[in-house]
Amino acid sequence: MAIATFSAGCFWGVEAQFRQVTGVISTRVGYINGSTIDPDYKSVCTGETGHAEAIEITFDDSVVSFNSLLDIFWKLHNPTTLNRQGPDIGTQYRSGIFFHNQQQQQQAQASKQHLEESHYYPAPIATEITSAATFYPAEEYHQCYLEKKGLGSCH
Repeated sequence: MAIATFSAGCFWGVEAQFRQVTGVISTRVGYINGSTIDPDYKSVCTGETGHAEAIEITFDDSVVSFNSLLDIFWKLHNPTTLNRQGPDIGTQYRSGIFFHNQQQQQQAQASKQHLEESHYYPAPIATEITSAATFYPAEEYHQCYLEKKGLGSCH
């Protein structure tokens, strides 16, 4: 098993998409790479903690590769908007890949470079690629939120 951590705007919709991927064992939504210990949703929403709303994915890397998860990540959101996805605005909605080892770092950087060189997106990619710090799981009501509500997507 391996872990991948991404942020791509509101974590509800991102989680729902990754939960459908064959080889994904489990997901958790939460907060990563901020300055506050044990942040909660209300504090993260202020933008003052520095955390991103993120998804932590446990996956079977013999079934689905990290590169395959990266491909999905890029297609789930607009990585060219800084601190914004659709109507959601703030640093907590930033695009990010939080690597857990050197191989993930290299794959993420190569994937981003390939997209930039291909001009797939009309603007520069704003996605940060940084080492994963402590992941704080979000409150229980956020976990599998769209499934609990019987919704397919956020927007």
